[in-house]
Amino acid sequence: MIGRLALALLLGGTSILHAQATSTASRAGDLQIGLGYSTAKPDYGQQSFRGVTAYVDFDRHAHFGFEAQFHQVSSTNSDNSFQRTYEVGGRYFRSYGPFIPYLKAMIGRGDFNYPFGLTDLSYTLYAGAIGTDFKIGTHYRLRADYELQSWSGFSHGGLNPQILSVAVAYHFSGKNQYK
Repeated sequence: MIGRLALALLLGGTSILHAQATSTASRAGDLQIGLGYSTAKPDYGQQSFRGVTAYVDFDRHAHFGFEAQFHQVSSTNSDNSFQRTYEVGGRYFRSYGPFIPYLKAMIGRGDFNYPFGLTDLSYTLYAGAIGTDFKIGTHYRLRADYELQSWSGFSHGGLNPQILSVAVAYHFSGKNQYK
């Protein structure tokens, strides 16, 4: 009788046992942080700008994620002009082996420092981008990104800078759930 009771408790209790703790079996999403080099056509005068880009991607679902991005590009001549942008938005991506192409739609704020420090003004901007990440092992990504911005309210017929960036990112997920 005691043997049957022990066997019934043992077999009946298996439904509450887990092979893996719940906190490690699932997670909120994928995170990557990147830093890179940018070159830009500022759409102001006949010059080019160069600088840095930084970004954070958080992918909550397969194929859809969120990105926050920063660009600081400065004039290549000595007129002290620059464009600085802060952007947030969504991205759609797919994985094809080591390649992860994506599209982004962003909104943000752009600061424009006019040549020779004449004035520094801020504008709302909208941006669209296309690019790809390339997986290098479990934790690293290379990125190539092309972005077209539209700065609203900019005088002299508007401002539509184009930015080309190359970056390296650290990917914090070891299991590659979404990528």
